[in-house]
Amino acid sequence: MLVAFSVAPSGTGSADGSVHDAVAAAVQVVRDSGLPNRTASMFTEIEGEWDEVFDVVRRATDAVLPFGSRVSLVLKADIRPGHSGEIDGKIERLETALESIRDSD
Repeated sequence: MLVAFSVAPSGTGSADGSVHDAVAAAVQVVRDSGLPNRTASMFTEIEGEWDEVFDVVRRATDAVLPFGSRVSLVLKADIRPGHSGEIDGKIERLETALESIRDSD
């Protein structure tokens, strides 16, 4: 399964509203997990089996807890039994489709 998630604290008391230190703590948990992952400006994607992915999401959320009075978690999952390597495979198929569009113009 693929999971895209975003976790951030609120009630941080930070004058500029920045949450980068908290997000860094969460992303470090993801990277230390050893599961395939990718972080972009708004979400982190992680791939694996149900239990291992949700364990990492839980631990990443726990890593953010000390940074504020509450935590917001947004999560989207693509559950496709029998498939792996989709964190890259989906992007590769998209790029191939885009190339086909460009070639047909």
